[in-house]
Amino acid sequence: MVDGLGRPLDFVLTGGQAHDAPVLPQLLNHRTPPLAVCADKAYDSQHVRQAIKDEGAVPVIPCRINAKNQKTYNKRLYRERNLVERFFCRMKDLRRLSQRFDKLARNYLAAVHLFSIRLWLSY
Repeated sequence: MVDGLGRPLDFVLTGGQAHDAPVLPQLLNHRTPPLAVCADKAYDSQHVRQAIKDEGAVPVIPCRINAKNQKTYNKRLYRERNLVERFFCRMKDLRRLSQRFDKLARNYLAAVHLFSIRLWLSY
C-alpha cells in the first residue's frame, strides 16, 4: 500500500502463487484510513468492494469485461494506480529485491523495509 506520493505505507508478504485479495483486510486496517482504494480488475468482486466500503473508502475498481453488473468508477482516480506500479519498478532497481536473494521471508521483508525507509528519506 502506498500513499498519494508513491511512498510505501504498509506491506504484507504473501507467497508467489497466492492472490493478494485475501490479505486486503490487513492492508485496509491501517491507522490512517484511505479515502479511496485504487485496484485493478483482479480485485473486482463484491466481497472486496464491500470490505473497502466498510473502511469508509471509495472503491475505484473497474469491472471485468464479462461482469454481469458493470459498475461505474472514477477514471481520473484510477489513473493514480500507477503509483503502486512505479513503487515496484523502483524496488526492482535493487537487484537484491528483484532477484530475491534472501530465502527467508523475514530477511526479504527487512530488506523491503530498508528500501522503504530510503524512499521516505528521499522525499
